[in-house]
Amino acid sequence: MIVALLTDGIFPYVVGGMQRHSFYLAKYLAAAGVEVDLYHTNQSDKNISLLEGFSEDERKNIRSIVIEFPKFGQSPGHYIRESYEYSRRIMEEFSRQRTPDFIYVKGFSGWELLNRKQKGEKFPPIGLNFHGYEMFQKQASFKSWIQSKLLLRSPVLFNVKNADYLFSYGGKITEIILSLGIPRTRIIEIPTGISSDWINENPIPTSGVKKFVFVGRYERRKGIQELTTVLKKTIPINKNFEFHFVGEIPVSKQFSSSQITYHGKIVDTIQLQTLLRTMDVLVCPSFSEGMPNVILEAMASGLAIIATDTGATSVLVEKSNGWLIQPGDKVTLQKKIDEVITMDNKSLDLLKRESVKRTKEKFRWEEIAKETIEGIKNHLKSL
Repeated sequence: MIVALLTDGIFPYVVGGMQRHSFYLAKYLAAAGVEVDLYHTNQSDKNISLLEGFSEDERKNIRSIVIEFPKFGQSPGHYIRESYEYSRRIMEEFSRQRTPDFIYVKGFSGWELLNRKQKGEKFPPIGLNFHGYEMFQKQASFKSWIQSKLLLRSPVLFNVKNADYLFSYGGKITEIILSLGIPRTRIIEIPTGISSDWINENPIPTSGVKKFVFVGRYERRKGIQELTTVLKKTIPINKNFEFHFVGEIPVSKQFSSSQITYHGKIVDTIQLQTLLRTMDVLVCPSFSEGMPNVILEAMASGLAIIATDTGATSVLVEKSNGWLIQPGDKVTLQKKIDEVITMDNKSLDLLKRESVKRTKEKFRWEEIAKETIEGIKNHLKSL
């Protein structure tokens, strides 16, 4: 089977959740014997022809087709214009390549292809993955709501309506897709995954000070402002915890405390794994998400989870391994952090071990790739 994977990049050449998912999808499809025509771009100073992170056997099944991503400056709507132009460049190259059995599109990468399909051109079946559909989720501010509504919803709807199938992580992502008028028969529901080398078979037992961690960039929708407000209230009255921030947090947004550590951006996977395995609880207070890689990485590392019930987070987190709260709910966020601080070590250790168990049983990329291949083949048979 030949799958054309259209994406705006793969890790490490482009950094982001969608790009990391694209990397693992290409890697494990190729490992399973699928021929992958990979349409992607490079936004790094690395040599993309090396296809870092892929084994020699995996590279044999990957045809790397590199497309230059356009840059239109920072004017309003530049991302939408760049995305369409990028899709047009992919379409131009796609028309010169072999015909695949299935086209797997990430985000706006297939926009021009779907435009031509809508006008009557014939293509193999097209499955579209918009990951979190954040533009249809709760927004953290009026400004972000306006941007989502005016700039993103219309082009997303066009792409969604014209794809043959929609990939969903499950949970509230499926609910969003259904709300857009897509019948369930066109939805392929498959969670994201994590590579087995992330799995920590023996999480460290909880002892002494409880250690919390936040991993992410400084972005309004990540809920970092709400989290900071909670920590400023908690620190003066409770000294039995530490909080660690991983990601680029502007100095002006940091606050000084012996209980707070800012590690900055960590790109190296081993370095991030090593740090996470010393922690007890990940806090992910986002207003909108898809199925966050960081939660899976934390679960595999042996952490309990406090997260907001957004996107497909509920597929990852349940009572056995953590807590789900509502976006923007600072009161409940503070209660859950306080609950962890006062929780006995054995109870917290049970949650941490359950995170590892759930990851092993449900979210390893080897199994996710099999599910993806099976899902694609089943829909090809139904045509």
